[in-house]
Amino acid sequence: MAGFPILSAILALPMLGALACLFSGARTARWVALMTTLATLALSIGLWLTFDIGGAQWQFVENGAGTPLFGAFDWALGIDGIALMLIVLTAFLMPICIAASWEAIGERVQEYMAAFLFMETLMLGVFMAQDIFLFYIFFEAGLIPMYLIIGIWGGQNRIYAAYKFFLYTLLGSVLMLIAMLWMVNHAGTTFIPQLMVTDFPPQAQTWLWLAFFASFAVKMPMWPVHTWLPDAHVQAPTAGSVILAGVLLKMGGYGFVRFSLPMFPEASAQLVWIVFGLSMVAVVYTSLVALVQQDMKKLIAYSSVAHMAFVTIGLFAFNRQGIEGGLIVMLSHGLVSGALFLCVGIVYDRLHTRDIDRYGGLSNNMPAYALLFMVFTMGAVGLPGTSGFVGEFLSLMGAYAANSWVAFVATTGIVLGAAYMLLLYWRIAFGTARTAEAAAMPDLSARELALLAPIAAAVLWMGVYPESFLAPMRDDVTVLLDRIDRAAPAGDAQVTPGDPAAAAAGHGEAEDHGAPAAGEGH
Repeated sequence: MAGFPILSAILALPMLGALACLFSGARTARWVALMTTLATLALSIGLWLTFDIGGAQWQFVENGAGTPLFGAFDWALGIDGIALMLIVLTAFLMPICIAASWEAIGERVQEYMAAFLFMETLMLGVFMAQDIFLFYIFFEAGLIPMYLIIGIWGGQNRIYAAYKFFLYTLLGSVLMLIAMLWMVNHAGTTFIPQLMVTDFPPQAQTWLWLAFFASFAVKMPMWPVHTWLPDAHVQAPTAGSVILAGVLLKMGGYGFVRFSLPMFPEASAQLVWIVFGLSMVAVVYTSLVALVQQDMKKLIAYSSVAHMAFVTIGLFAFNRQGIEGGLIVMLSHGLVSGALFLCVGIVYDRLHTRDIDRYGGLSNNMPAYALLFMVFTMGAVGLPGTSGFVGEFLSLMGAYAANSWVAFVATTGIVLGAAYMLLLYWRIAFGTARTAEAAAMPDLSARELALLAPIAAAVLWMGVYPESFLAPMRDDVTVLLDRIDRAAPAGDAQVTPGDPAAAAAGHGEAEDHGAPAAGEGH
């Protein structure tokens, strides 16, 4: 692949597919979209297989420096291990979304498929961009196709949900753009890897951090700017919910790792109480709200807010376990919540309601569905052996080293998470059917099985062998830790009293981040 601009090829492919969809019939558009997303997935897997773990931090770099687009920014692309994993996640979910829309979308099919493919280009561009303004354009432009998908193909209240989604996410980003302009003026470069090692003045860092936080907190979304998410999920078509939960929410976490922490380490340490405070409220409050939901989609949407709080707690723990845990929770949540929304869509297509009380006893007439739904429920709960366990366990370990009270409150979120997810599963899958229609629903078709089985395999693979996902990211986490170490706030974790020599050694290890990385020494 040396010399071949593979990142540009991956971005161009869905864009060309989107244009082809617009100029074809409905049936052809479906096949074009599916083939395009599968080809993009194949190229992304090629990236993963050829990525040199332990090699250069930035790989597959394409730098169009000297040929600025519109005189403002360079076409500069490149990925590290963290971006690689998010690219693979995006490319993995897209063909599943297209296949999920196969029968569900009957009107304006060409425009729908084109919107999805256009959004794939923009989402992948966010993770590949190495120019700060190029990143901003990809980051913001992703709003447009999602706005159209909710507003045109959504539910009854779709216009309200689409406007709310658009305005919330746009307002936060205006502040981020102002901060970017100041940073570029101060540093004299728009190149992200260079900005990541620029030391901005500590007084300016606070304001810059808050401006970026305004944008990323809405995207995550963090409490209390999360209220657009349940509305957007409930009104979005099934595939829209999958991509919203699976990829769009991850852009906030990616922003924290790529911008907030390495560029403003002092401000991140100084304002970590904001992140921890909002995350603790989110874990408890949104879990309690999820417990009383009657709408399946709303329940899963609120659970997403709670799970994203584990990401923010982990990333701002300023230690290896926390950051790796936060990244794994992002990947795991992308798979698990996407799959849960697919599960809701499957029964919604049969009964046309998301009301939990209309179902029940589905394990009798839909055993394959009940089995796969159980796998994803256990992933959401964080059962050992599933992807959810690895990320949450590491996040909590990191949080405990940083602040034991934060870890304590976050752990209650795991207990509450088990409560609302198991309650949902029990009410849908067990007992007797509450309606005759629910009792007569057929089990999964071959197409539906093909949607869920790959995600189930990925959830179990990540749970059993997380090293294959952690290995590409480990060196990038080390680079990030070296950058933020000077500002790391003192944790409240105490060394167990005992042999003074062992205590001294333990203290030295903690300072070197010498705790074993995940996948080593367990």
